[in-house]
Amino acid sequence: MPPTSSEDAALRGAGAERVRAALRDADPLPGGRGFAGLLTEPADRSEPVLVRDVLGRQPLFVERDALDPKRDRRPTAADAWGFDRRALDDPEPVPAGSVVSTAGTERVWRLPDAGPTTDRAAAQSAVDDAVTAALDDLAAAAASEGPDGGDLAVAFSGGVDSGLVAAAVPDAPCYVAGFEGCHDVSAAREAAVEMDRDLRVVEITHDDLTRAVRAVAAATGRRNPMDVAIAVPLFLTAEAAAADGIDRLAVGQGADELFGGYSKVVDPAEDARVDADTVRGARTETVRSLPGQLERDVLALRAAGVEPVTPLLDDGVIAAALALPGDLLVDGDERKVGLRRVAAGRVPASVGTADKKAVQYGTYVSRELDRLARQAGYKRRMDDHVGRYIEALCAEEKPAGEGRN
Repeated sequence: MPPTSSEDAALRGAGAERVRAALRDADPLPGGRGFAGLLTEPADRSEPVLVRDVLGRQPLFVERDALDPKRDRRPTAADAWGFDRRALDDPEPVPAGSVVSTAGTERVWRLPDAGPTTDRAAAQSAVDDAVTAALDDLAAAAASEGPDGGDLAVAFSGGVDSGLVAAAVPDAPCYVAGFEGCHDVSAAREAAVEMDRDLRVVEITHDDLTRAVRAVAAATGRRNPMDVAIAVPLFLTAEAAAADGIDRLAVGQGADELFGGYSKVVDPAEDARVDADTVRGARTETVRSLPGQLERDVLALRAAGVEPVTPLLDDGVIAAALALPGDLLVDGDERKVGLRRVAAGRVPASVGTADKKAVQYGTYVSRELDRLARQAGYKRRMDDHVGRYIEALCAEEKPAGEGRN
């Protein structure tokens, strides 16, 4: 829906009245899929403030010097903040769940922590209802653009997350990116056949990879190998969709974090990657990683020319997922139990139960970055050899290491 006022135009993700109510009530999940921007008439405050939702689903940046109380520059001045970090000289992310004003940065919203719902059937029913409502909203939004879904496409890897999203918009084209022979492309092709979907495969080459590395690093400000390898296939998928006239890309972001999709939540007491010793505690740790991940992914997708649509990060879905007991997150070796139950009947069983690889591995992007780094002379015995190669690429220099193959 287009903004209805100049005030709403300064916000993304929600209108001013909803954000104002969320601020007044300290409500972390007021409905919708997050918000960020300038609130000109905040509740119980005398001046405009910058706001960013509890999970940081909408990136927001402010000039670092505007946060310095010793300076006169107001953080809410028109030239001191923005949604695109590239528009600022020295951008600092507004922390998720925070309000920024001349008084400083204040954490206002925190995720609810009421503990698990003891009635397992009620907990599952709440997830069913919340996911259904979010997917119905997606379908309605797609239909409003035209009978064939118009300018909406789906990033599709053949797993339960993207399968659920795709099932909600059966006429939308699906896109997957990866190197030849990779897991994600093979899984997406099989799932597309099962779901009778139009799948467009973006076959990544080394030239695509190096170009996308530079673009992603510029858009996100990140050059570490993990962030780059995750964002590159998203960027290339979105770029291909944008070239086909798509301007919105529906993604399954957030499902792994909310529903216990990572291997480290299965037996957290024995897994050094998490501090928690319970499934729910480990899941909470992964949810808290979302603001940083979403900032990276949203910026990469926007840089490619599309706006991400994230139905599984709807406030209702978040609230229902956070209330799930541990055995509806993980049951034995099965992960995302509650979400897979929602998927039953919506997607083929092979899609609903499919194993998923992390995108950087499932697309071979990490493998090929390592290959290019070594070919350029950055050997594995060197400290952070891939990171050093990425730095050289981003400096637009010919990568040079301590030797060549």
